[in-house]
Amino acid sequence: MARLGDIAHARSGDKGTGANIGIIAYKPEGYAWLERNLTAGHVEAFFGSMEPGAVKRYELPNLGALNFVLPEVLAGGGSRSLRIDAQGKTLGQTALEMTIDIDEETLAAARKD
Repeated sequence: MARLGDIAHARSGDKGTGANIGIIAYKPEGYAWLERNLTAGHVEAFFGSMEPGAVKRYELPNLGALNFVLPEVLAGGGSRSLRIDAQGKTLGQTALEMTIDIDEETLAAARKD
């Protein structure tokens, strides 16, 4: 077991009432693991208490990244939401705390040096 942040970094921001989270692997080995294992369902479940809506995943292999769109996670968006992070800037950092089931060999190869 490890943290998602052990093999990737993230960037996030608002898109109206929703937000997107980019998960960018440090190395190709990490991207291969992400592509096989990090599903929209995992992200939706992780943010479940925030009622993110039906999460969609987009693959960006040329960037070694996955982009997740959480269409309802901001509960109205920057001008209407009462959430502390109404613009979704911290969602990426939060996602990096997700626990992942990754074997030690892949983890070692995918970590940032």
